[in-house]
Amino acid sequence: MGEQVGRHLLGPHVVGQRVVVRRVVRGEVGPTGGPAFTDLLGTCLAWTAGPGGTCVLQPDPRAGEPPPEPVRIALADIVSGKPVPPRPSHRLRVEPREAQLRALALWPDLVTEEVGPEPGGWLLRHSPTSPNRRANSVLAAGPPGPVGLDAALERVVGFYRATTGRPVAAVLTDSAEEAALRERGWVAESGDADTVFSVAGVAAARRALRSAGGAGGAAVGPEVELAELAPGVVRASLPGATGVAAYDRDWVGFRSVEVDPDRRRQGLGLRVMSALLGWGAELGATTAYLQVLGDNVPALALYERLGFVEHHRYRYLAR
Repeated sequence: MGEQVGRHLLGPHVVGQRVVVRRVVRGEVGPTGGPAFTDLLGTCLAWTAGPGGTCVLQPDPRAGEPPPEPVRIALADIVSGKPVPPRPSHRLRVEPREAQLRALALWPDLVTEEVGPEPGGWLLRHSPTSPNRRANSVLAAGPPGPVGLDAALERVVGFYRATTGRPVAAVLTDSAEEAALRERGWVAESGDADTVFSVAGVAAARRALRSAGGAGGAAVGPEVELAELAPGVVRASLPGATGVAAYDRDWVGFRSVEVDPDRRRQGLGLRVMSALLGWGAELGATTAYLQVLGDNVPALALYERLGFVEHHRYRYLAR
């Protein structure tokens, strides 16, 4: 067929990138009687130009299967190809409800109950020591289960009347559950913006923190102290800043990362985050998460620089 270099958007510049390649399958006939073609999607590992040149491609793995062996493609067999967006992070493929369940570890004394007779529906949450809405609202991320919506709401109202005195529901932003609750008279619990649930790779976030001066280098001062609050939960503190982290099933999450107003812009929050991330990494965490109000622009910008990306948003409704 002759070398196809220059007739597509591939070349040495795509090494390390995700690409799609259409190639000729030598010795096979296509459905129309002409050459047979096949498409491959994966990461270009190497590109050798010139006569006899090749492209080495690592195909994307199928869900639940080990990575396939790299494929060596003759440049002369490439019919077309182009770079494609990176494969979505496995962290972003986790359902919002599952991500929210990981975050329950942040409150060691949390009491949880299923709304219905089977797991997988709405989840009642209550902390006897924390006023935080995340710890004192029903997680209504998805259908309520076999009990039905009205029966589920009746259970929710009764549970929170007996605990906090105020029924509150956490719903995914613009979800079917939000629409159904609003139809039944539930309204925004407050004037707060939606909460952004963000995730990042632990290793990448730690590298970004080192570059930002969160550990070593510019981080001069007292050591960050870690105190265990419960198995898998610690508080980090140093003069002027504190934060809490929890580890569960290779995820580490953060809450209440706070810096005294007169000590801000001194890198104290970064040092607390660095200590908590390091603690999580030692336990084997590969994914980090945190939750920030959507109108907290400075915090969102900071966490974006550390590699955190939005996973989902949710809001609170009350009767």
